[in-house]
Amino acid sequence: MNQVQPVAVVTGASSGIGQAAARSLVDAGFQVVGTSRNPASATPVKGVTFLGLDVTSDESVRSLVDEVIEHFGRVDVLVNNAGLGATGAAEESSIGQAKEIFDVNVHGVIRMTNAVLPHMRANGGGRIVNLSSILGLIPAPYMAVYAGTKHAIEGYSESLDHEVREHGIRVLLVEPGYTSTGFDTNSLVPESPMSVYAEQAEAVREVLATAMRNADEPSVVAKVIVAAATDAKPRLRYTAGSLAGRVRTLRRFAPSRAFDKQIRKPNRLAG
Repeated sequence: MNQVQPVAVVTGASSGIGQAAARSLVDAGFQVVGTSRNPASATPVKGVTFLGLDVTSDESVRSLVDEVIEHFGRVDVLVNNAGLGATGAAEESSIGQAKEIFDVNVHGVIRMTNAVLPHMRANGGGRIVNLSSILGLIPAPYMAVYAGTKHAIEGYSESLDHEVREHGIRVLLVEPGYTSTGFDTNSLVPESPMSVYAEQAEAVREVLATAMRNADEPSVVAKVIVAAATDAKPRLRYTAGSLAGRVRTLRRFAPSRAFDKQIRKPNRLAG
């Protein structure tokens, strides 16, 4: 009897981590559907079927999942990778901007998850792999709104994992460190910059730019995503890259005062 080839859906697969994950999942034996807002402009990846998706649209999400089920019959793995970055002081970000980034980074994950769960239950199992960040584990001065979305994904994913595990479904977190994806140049910037934060914000941007020059390649994260998708006994959290591992250990074991200093000093924050 021929074994059914598993199907993986990767959101935001046109570049960066999503593209690398799609390629690695093909190599791991999956049929892969990669999504993009504009699939016609996505760089072709051998073995990946690109379909259009706007994770902020209920109708777009429903249509995408319906199309995948119609053509492939199943969804075994969902990788929620699509996301927006944002930099700047929290006070500089408007409610409109906060809603925009939460709608992609959090509500988009919820929309996609809700759409695939009935099909995974019907198939007797599945994996949902949510891209978090080390900034879902620690404070991120001058990236508070973005960090807020990743902290939300951490709580949502861990809670949901308990709800669906009895149905053979796992919800897992992949927590990368800085990754070479153009995050620093493609992030939303504040609509209302404030002079009181200007000097410190520039210092933090310089620190981020330096970190990105030494960032992990997307393939490092992709390898971890494949592990989360295929491990026989998966862990709830997977860190990706050596920096992410060190940060997780620091968060867990460092005394609160020492940890506070380790956040402020690298970001050139006084006091």
